[in-house]
Amino acid sequence: MTFEAYEAVVDDSGYEARGRERQALSLGIDRLERLQGARFSREDLVESLLYVRRLWTIFIEDLAHPENGLPEKLRADIISIGLWVVKEADRLREERSNDVMQLIEINRLIRDAL
Repeated sequence: MTFEAYEAVVDDSGYEARGRERQALSLGIDRLERLQGARFSREDLVESLLYVRRLWTIFIEDLAHPENGLPEKLRADIISIGLWVVKEADRLREERSNDVMQLIEINRLIRDAL
């Protein structure tokens, strides 16, 4: 395999990874948007918030890995956002907040930037 062919495979797999990340974020956004409706169960609330929390925990772990290819400053900024998302999801789950819109918006911004 030539170097150019290898680069193409790496680029494609990176593109596919971004696609999977966008898809995972979209699912989380859909789940959060359902919480804005008047009727949802406590179980729906907990499952939706835990999904978003687990997703961002995975992102944070990946970003903290030394072999992550993103620039260090960008990784630190996204980790910071991720920690806020996790804390806000916990606040909503614990009913210390009821504003799911901020969580939806930050997830949309990150998804759309991928």
